Amino acid sequence: MSTTELFLIAMVIILGVPYLIWRVFRTDYWAPLVVVQILTGILLGPGVLGKIFPDYYATVFAPPVIGALNGIAWWAVMVFVWIAGIELDLRAVWQQRRECGTTAALALGAPMLTGCAAALGLLAWRDGWMGTDTQPWQFVVGVGMACAVTALPILILLMNKLGILREPLGQRVLRYASLDDLAIWAVLAILLLDWKRVGHQAAFLALFAVAAWAFRRIMERVQESDRYYLGLVWLAACGYGADWCGLHFMVGAFLAGAVMERDWFTLTKLDALRDNVLLVVMPVFFLSTGLRTNWNIGGAAVFVAAAVLLVASVVGKLAGVGLAGKMLGWKRGDAWIIGWLLQTKALIMIIFVNVLLDKHMITSETFTALLLMAVASTMLTVPFVAPRLKALLHG
Repeated sequence: MSTTELFLIAMVIILGVPYLIWRVFRTDYWAPLVVVQILTGILLGPGVLGKIFPDYYATVFAPPVIGALNGIAWWAVMVFVWIAGIELDLRAVWQQRRECGTTAALALGAPMLTGCAAALGLLAWRDGWMGTDTQPWQFVVGVGMACAVTALPILILLMNKLGILREPLGQRVLRYASLDDLAIWAVLAILLLDWKRVGHQAAFLALFAVAAWAFRRIMERVQESDRYYLGLVWLAACGYGADWCGLHFMVGAFLAGAVMERDWFTLTKLDALRDNVLLVVMPVFFLSTGLRTNWNIGGAAVFVAAAVLLVASVVGKLAGVGLAGKMLGWKRGDAWIIGWLLQTKALIMIIFVNVLLDKHMITSETFTALLLMAVASTMLTVPFVAPRLKALLHG
């Protein structure tokens, strides 16, 4: 078969299998379609079906097909992160800066500390977790931040499912998550600082500041339809600049969106664009993520590591938000709901750890453990939040 035919067979598998599982088993309550797609990607990868049916894997996911899929995955995730950057509403955060600052700091800081402790435990337990091109502090901070991440786009999806997205509680959660989202990318930029290329990185940031000012002036003067097209050109340019200087194209994608105003776009159209990206191209990213999973240390060790990281993530997040609730005098029950919502990981954490893997800060085994943790944390959200929300509304 030609590469084109193999590519199309792969696309049928990528789009069809997760959808059938999601529909037939009606997993939406505990596993939204995006979670099923991630899990299916792991199953289709070399670590599971690739070992059971090596001929299938070698034929369908031949190197030329993988190359084509990776190109789509890169662009898909860049557009997704760009939209997340646009959706940051820092003005709303500034208006509630004391509450948002306190909550975001504790909601990020506490799970980061517990995650760093878990990372130190992994290093003490056995070798094989830390990448070959990194320092121990980068590994510890990277894993700690992965435990602290909140997945803003998936959080929006889950809150919409729960019916609280446009309610005051939902808007509060979005403000906290937006501030943490900004911190996540700032920490990633620090982790990626390369002293051998610091001159390039400083030049990129200086040029970016000037270009962003000019870009904003242009965007204010054009129609909304032109803003989408110009925004995508800007996205590609920023991604290239960030990757050229060693920061990673994902940092560039986030910066490209963060300097844009959400008010420049009709909210329903922006939501539709995000939904279409999730529908049309993000499943390819989920599969490419699954193809990176590895169990060479041993499946049991990876699952143990995932469980430890999950406990560190959830306990840290709930403790941090609970402390914020006491300090700020929240109503009873708010901290529990907000804490469980903010511990949602999924997409942004997966993107974050993909960067760590690309930069050889973590091994593929650590990546697999973190990926399993991200999926589990997301699957826990609705079952823990929905009953408490129902009790709160009827209480």
